Amino acid sequence: MDRKQKWSLWSLSSVPLVMTLGNSMLIPVLPLIEKKLKITDLQVSLIITIYSIVAIILIPIAGYLSDKWGRKKVIIPSLLIAAIGGAFTGWVSWKFTNPYMWILIGRVIQGVGSAGAMPVVIPCVGDMFEDEKQVSSGLGLVETSNTLGKVLSPILGSLLASMVWFLPFWFIPVLCIISIILIIFFVKPPKQKQEAPPLKVFLQNVKAILCEKGRWLFPIFLLGGIVMFILFGVLFYLSSILETKYHLDGVWKGFVLAIPLASLSITSYISGKKIGNNKTIMKWCVCIGFFLLGVSLIVPIFFKNIYIIIVSLIISGVGIGGILPSLDALITEGIQKEQRGSITSLYSSMRFVGVAAGPPVVALLMKGPDNYLFYLSILLALAGAILAFFFIKPKTDEKTGVENKEV
Repeated sequence: MDRKQKWSLWSLSSVPLVMTLGNSMLIPVLPLIEKKLKITDLQVSLIITIYSIVAIILIPIAGYLSDKWGRKKVIIPSLLIAAIGGAFTGWVSWKFTNPYMWILIGRVIQGVGSAGAMPVVIPCVGDMFEDEKQVSSGLGLVETSNTLGKVLSPILGSLLASMVWFLPFWFIPVLCIISIILIIFFVKPPKQKQEAPPLKVFLQNVKAILCEKGRWLFPIFLLGGIVMFILFGVLFYLSSILETKYHLDGVWKGFVLAIPLASLSITSYISGKKIGNNKTIMKWCVCIGFFLLGVSLIVPIFFKNIYIIIVSLIISGVGIGGILPSLDALITEGIQKEQRGSITSLYSSMRFVGVAAGPPVVALLMKGPDNYLFYLSILLALAGAILAFFFIKPKTDEKTGVENKEV
């Protein structure tokens, strides 16, 4: 990897960092927003969910446009729209007496921008390299940037909100502008060898790919949704109980939330470096990661000590850190470049389904015993391990015994 490619990769990695901060930064602030706006747990969870729902709908369109127009021509305007949405949300929070509905509108605008930003980065990394090991390493860096955003977000969100409760909203456009500058100057994706087909042909091609490779694509889509559901659900739960049960708030709460996310970030980076282009290793990283995630969430059912809960969530972070880069690599390297943007966008949509569903489902479950959340998460994690074991089957060349590009 030459110096230009490294700069390009680091600049691209700023996009998931910005998008993650734009969403996850609000999680530790949700209880404070709930108090300030005098709304319910479910209503405050919609601030996360509405953003994700819009992204779910628009991500496949962004994927098609990135195949048709080029990655940069979609990423830059998307970041600009996300910046406008963040600025609007901050402004209405500052100026309006009852800004809840206006905040949701701002989050809708931000969700439109996010649809064409983070999801397009994954195929862009795949376009930059011919060597699959470099693709895996690059995707590991992107996923690490994503998880690093999750590590920083609770600390940064708590710190900003301790000054003014809506300041995290204003921070989003600042980050977006920095990312836009980096993308403009340093990202030089290769020119497309051929133009994307018309929409009708594109839809036919996507249908053909899903029919041909759906056996392993659909399980990966589902696995992406499951892991993000568990992650965002547990974060929402932890953010709430740290204040209500353990009387931790502000920056200290942010630091506690960041601990399990740091283990996720470190594991993502190591996984991206180590998996290379070996799809068998990717498969086992996913299987073991889900199994580890499920087992670790048994602990909080029996032990309510905050230190034991944090240790169990650190182990959960290790499991998720092994899962995410492996899923990214499997889906990116298993699809030809011409259709990569479209198919990875469907995968990104499913991840956003998990993000959207996690907080409101947990808000409803929290009306009953805490253990309901963990029972559901354990079942989903073990289902994920079983899905990965039976449906991710790397093919090998019968003559050479070497793995094919197909999964």
